[in-house]
Amino acid sequence: MLPVNKKRVEELIGGLAKFGRTDAGITRLAYTSTDKAAQMWLLKQIEYLNLEVREDVLGNLFLRRPGLDPNIPPVACGSHLDTVIHGGAYDGMCGVVGALEALHMLADETLRRSIEVIVFRAEESSRFGFATIGSKLITGKAAPEKFANACRKDDITFKEAVKEWGGDLEAYEKALLKPGAYKCFAEMHIEQGKVLEETGNQIGIVHNIAAPTRFKLHITGTADHSGATPMGYRKDALVSAAKLVLAVETAAINEKENGTVGTVGIVEVDPGSINVVPGKVTLWVDVRGVDTASIQRTLKEIRQAAQGTARTDGVEIREEMLTSDKPVALDEKLAAQSEAICKEQKKSFLHMNSGAGHDAMHMPAICPTTMLFIPCKGGISHNPEEFAKTEAICAGIEVLADILKREAQ
Repeated sequence: MLPVNKKRVEELIGGLAKFGRTDAGITRLAYTSTDKAAQMWLLKQIEYLNLEVREDVLGNLFLRRPGLDPNIPPVACGSHLDTVIHGGAYDGMCGVVGALEALHMLADETLRRSIEVIVFRAEESSRFGFATIGSKLITGKAAPEKFANACRKDDITFKEAVKEWGGDLEAYEKALLKPGAYKCFAEMHIEQGKVLEETGNQIGIVHNIAAPTRFKLHITGTADHSGATPMGYRKDALVSAAKLVLAVETAAINEKENGTVGTVGIVEVDPGSINVVPGKVTLWVDVRGVDTASIQRTLKEIRQAAQGTARTDGVEIREEMLTSDKPVALDEKLAAQSEAICKEQKKSFLHMNSGAGHDAMHMPAICPTTMLFIPCKGGISHNPEEFAKTEAICAGIEVLADILKREAQ
């Protein structure tokens, strides 16, 4: 196996970071022209690998290194290129660049199985309000109708974005992957937490991936003149919403021993004027964990708080469910193999769970799946300050390459 090339890894990650970069961070939303430009640039950089390139009707990209036997299921790996708004340069990119560098390391190996790098579209929820759309659709974990009309304010729908990209959502069945399509799937990713950094471990071997339950709480009060309406006569939707923000925090804190977390990530206020008592507010809520019972208790407490707030404040509160995924257990045999590789390579490792959702969480529907974490500075992610040392990335690539080699033999 060839050695990992640190310079090439740095150049690819640094090059991708230029697409969508502003003073406030990197914004490269799925299916945008910036997303397309980043992908085209990357394909140009890796022409020397002579990979077979194809794109499905959803825009997911597949880069294949042919093996000796094209008739048996290939080994797959990969991640995503899209970012959150004002994000960093390493979330997703490490997994894509790492997978491609692993192929370079295996260039001199004769392998029976093909290896396929997948670049999933729309992993982040920043543009359409739904996460991991590309991987959900190709594994049959969701139907296209769920996302077709999804959009943020003043933006096109998901269906329109796919068409603008050059795809066709109505033909999505052509993109469906059947169980057994791959021998296995592996994803390398920054941890997005500080456990590896604080414990001094190089590799995180992931066993379970937390599932997000995402929903909106629509609070409807009465819009009134902010000067002429006495405090006792108000039905201020934002005040009620503030109580629910705290209720989400309290409900999650009550389950912190089980690793469940809750976040209100978006607050939409209508009409949003300084001289008007807010009449309508929408909260976007994210609850996630690896313990299903704990998640359900958290949701129950939030719903009880919403009912109580509606009653005491005289407002209407309606829940709109966006997605309710189940925690996912990854393949234990592959995890054991990762441990063995870490020991052979004399790399420190830790067995752990993922608090964040990833494309890898949907792949067990079609093949055994594993995931590797590498440390990132301060655990910071979804932030311009997101950073991972090149040495840390390359350590992960070395483990990933060994996994791919063993599985493709």
